[in-house]
Amino acid sequence: MTLDVDGITSSVQSHAQTLGLFEQVTLHEPKAKPQAGMTCAIWPQDIGPATGSSGLVSTSVLMVMNVRLYTPMLQEPYDAIDPDMLKAVSALLGAYSGAFTLEGQIREVDLLGEFGTPLSAQAGYVNQDGRLFRIMTIRLPLVVNDVWGQAP
Repeated sequence: MTLDVDGITSSVQSHAQTLGLFEQVTLHEPKAKPQAGMTCAIWPQDIGPATGSSGLVSTSVLMVMNVRLYTPMLQEPYDAIDPDMLKAVSALLGAYSGAFTLEGQIREVDLLGEFGTPLSAQAGYVNQDGRLFRIMTIRLPLVVNDVWGQAP
């Protein structure tokens, strides 16, 4: 029993890429300011037992991924920044809702927070390398069955 980190992160990334909304989709939090256009960055945030889901032989896991969208704050037209961000977030939420098991990589996307963290997004701002970005961070909770064995 192992956690297929590569398969899961690749699946999360491919859903973002296939939407065609982003200039780039990375599997890390940016270390420098993102390039022009909208950027999607994906990285793990939390991992631990999926409380109430594990048995006596193995532990199921709740792994929460951050899927953060970045767009420059100083771009015209200003009135399009937030609507464009919301359109992209809605498309991603729909993609992850529709791919409930990420093609069998996981048991489920915890859409409604059965294990504490529902699928959601929060807006904010980030100053990266002296440049202000509008961001929205999606919390993508993934439940994976039978990852860690338990000793009797």
